[in-house]
Amino acid sequence: MSILSIDTASMTGINAYLRRILPSSVCEYLSSVVSASTIEMNALSDNANSDKESRCRCCVAVETPTGTGVPDRSELVVDATDCPGSGDLASASACRETVIDALTHNNVAIIRTISDGIERTYADDAAATLQAIGRFIERVRFHDPEIATRAREDPGKAAYHATGRAGPVGDIATDTGFDSLTETAVETALSPFVAPTLSRSHLERSPPPDATLLDVTDLSTDATARMYSTDTNVDSNTEAKQYYHLDPAFHNLDSTAIDTLAMAYECLGTGSVDGGGGDGSRAPSRAVRYVATDEDPVETLTAILTRHTQGLGVIEHLFADDRISDVIASSPVSKTPIRIVLDDERMATNIRLRPSGAATLASRFRRESGRAFSRSTPTLDATVTAETGRQIRIAGITAPASDGLGFAFRARDTTPWTLTRLLTVGSLTPAAAAFLSVVTARGAATIVAGTRGAGKTTLLGALLWELPHTTRLVSVEDTPELPVEALREHGRDIQPLYTETDTTGITGATFTPTTALRTALRLGNGALAIGEVRGEEAAALYEAMRVGAHSHAVLGTIHGDSGVAVRERVVSDLGVPASAFSATDLIVTCTRRGDDRFVSHVEEVRTGKTTDDIQFVSLFTRIDGKLTSTGVIERGDSRIIERLCRGTTDSYADFRTALADRHETLERRAEIELVNPKQGAVSWDTTNPQNLGE
Repeated sequence: MSILSIDTASMTGINAYLRRILPSSVCEYLSSVVSASTIEMNALSDNANSDKESRCRCCVAVETPTGTGVPDRSELVVDATDCPGSGDLASASACRETVIDALTHNNVAIIRTISDGIERTYADDAAATLQAIGRFIERVRFHDPEIATRAREDPGKAAYHATGRAGPVGDIATDTGFDSLTETAVETALSPFVAPTLSRSHLERSPPPDATLLDVTDLSTDATARMYSTDTNVDSNTEAKQYYHLDPAFHNLDSTAIDTLAMAYECLGTGSVDGGGGDGSRAPSRAVRYVATDEDPVETLTAILTRHTQGLGVIEHLFADDRISDVIASSPVSKTPIRIVLDDERMATNIRLRPSGAATLASRFRRESGRAFSRSTPTLDATVTAETGRQIRIAGITAPASDGLGFAFRARDTTPWTLTRLLTVGSLTPAAAAFLSVVTARGAATIVAGTRGAGKTTLLGALLWELPHTTRLVSVEDTPELPVEALREHGRDIQPLYTETDTTGITGATFTPTTALRTALRLGNGALAIGEVRGEEAAALYEAMRVGAHSHAVLGTIHGDSGVAVRERVVSDLGVPASAFSATDLIVTCTRRGDDRFVSHVEEVRTGKTTDDIQFVSLFTRIDGKLTSTGVIERGDSRIIERLCRGTTDSYADFRTALADRHETLERRAEIELVNPKQGAVSWDTTNPQNLGE
């Protein structure tokens, strides 16, 4: 038996034996030697066991995610499943050393560590700090192996000793940015974004250090939203002083529940559970119940799993806040925090999408819309329904038009816009609203123009409520935006047509705007509304207007900031003959200034001696911030009123009486805020001009 392997019991027996055969002084000496050796070896054994427990067992790999729209973007992925340090680079020095070693010969944009259902993402300052350490070690180890070793183990102290040194060590520290590191800077920089592995997003756990809490809101998704004011520039807008901090339910889960969530997610990925129907909607619930214990919060875990596998992920929380109208994820998504518009105020959040998260959303939008979204077709327009039931319009963009995937999400207002509602927000005046109401009810051909986001579709939707109850309406859109369901709920006869051109091969469907328009013209006499006139369908639309295919109102929207600009776009860009364009009665121009949207011009289209001689006469124009009549109507000089009175028993004076009555009605409704059709839907009988004011 080796003396170095003697345990306590054996030591007691040896002491007794030595006392019997040797003098007492010798026995005491040998006993002390053996005891000391045993203690030392036990200590060495304990240290070895401790070393074994603290040793990093992370598996490191460099990956290049696909489908993100960002070429040559590498990530260092650290699987810390079996590592005692759990891949926490701030607290586990062994894990940090493993990552730094990998970065000495790899350049990556992001470092991700995965352990126990949790993903820690180190980006921005954290990634830059780790990269600087790795670059310094790679170059300095040739000149000073000792400081290279120290940089692995304690980069803050190593930076202190390297900074200012003469010779190559100091130069390398400066070149790599290593000289800017301090112990505090390293600790601060290594604060990760933390999220469940299935979320494909990053959330900053702490608000800015100087933040002051303004408001706390509990959301229906079991998340908590906190509003802060801060002097920190958390947005590119230096005036932005508010910050939206989301704390989802996941952050309140214990380690056991997180493990259950990770196992349920794996079950979905491997197909271990039946989806329960063609749409697979029950799969998340079944996956959670398949792996859960009695102590697990099954309903909470099911909601989280459903949200991140069948919904919009973390964005669902944002649209559960009714105050939020817009969510913007600008490319590159991993470098830009998600921004929101809350009560018309733009602000940054503590959320970022991962590139793979953006790719997952893009795949879902392609699948559900049946539309192409790739390098060959780098833009997307689609509509989805959030888990709260809000309708969300999505505008997507990808390379080569941008630096990877980016999205703008906008919630559709559940309350339909009416002319009365536009009056209450200052977008229209009662006189202009009354005029638009009456001419729409009488069958005018109106084009609503404006730049992007100026409120064209909003005004078009409001004008549809001014059509007589008995009028059949056919609408043509590519993305549903008009208040079709609301009109239908109020007893209106409306037939929506949705255009679709599938170049993905997913649905095989092709229903072009031109085909849709020609179909609409064959669906019977009635009003026609075109969501946006922008292509070859313009020729068919204007030809129909010219030959009088519709005796009822024809309405549409187009990009342009005046009547002249609209004519140029329609005639020169879209190839519509000037003679066909002359069938337009009105051009109504919407303008956006900051967060304000309003009607800036109402112009009458007139034809001179020839149909090619087109003039625009202003009926209303904005003066000193107010949409004001130019006096053309009052002087009896409006050509559109003359045209709408032809073939009827009404005179110009009768029409003006109807305008006055309608003016009074709209003004009265605005004063008592009857802005919703549910508070009294509009209903006209245009055969009797007296009813136009009811």
